[in-house]
Amino acid sequence: MGRDRMTSPPPVVVVDAANVVGSRPTGWWRDRPGAARALVAQLVNGSVAERVVVVLEGQAKSGAPEGPAGSGVEVVHAAGSGDDTIAAVTAPLVSAGQSVVVVTADRGLRRRVEAAGARVEGPSWLLGRVESPGRGRQ
Repeated sequence: MGRDRMTSPPPVVVVDAANVVGSRPTGWWRDRPGAARALVAQLVNGSVAERVVVVLEGQAKSGAPEGPAGSGVEVVHAAGSGDDTIAAVTAPLVSAGQSVVVVTADRGLRRRVEAAGARVEGPSWLLGRVESPGRGRQ
């Protein structure tokens, strides 16, 4: 059997940006757009996964334009609830057979996306990868 049949496709990483940014007391609350911009830049430069979807909500949306941000990173602006948008992004990916890792510490969101078939990791999992380049892509 060839290697391609033995390996599964790399997961899509869906990021709850508000939850990740809020996981550290960096002063993000004084500049939500700047914190969102910095997170997106870290993800573009951090080689976390081949495809990363970052969901921004509220004031953070003005920190990064919606759409491709570079290096497989896509920014999605939540029209309403960030959690609803993350669930809406995750469900069709899982339904299509794609492996999905949702990054959040939110218990309610965790239950929702796990029920849809996604794996959940906490903010420290993601931040460890963008801050330690040797940990690389999945």
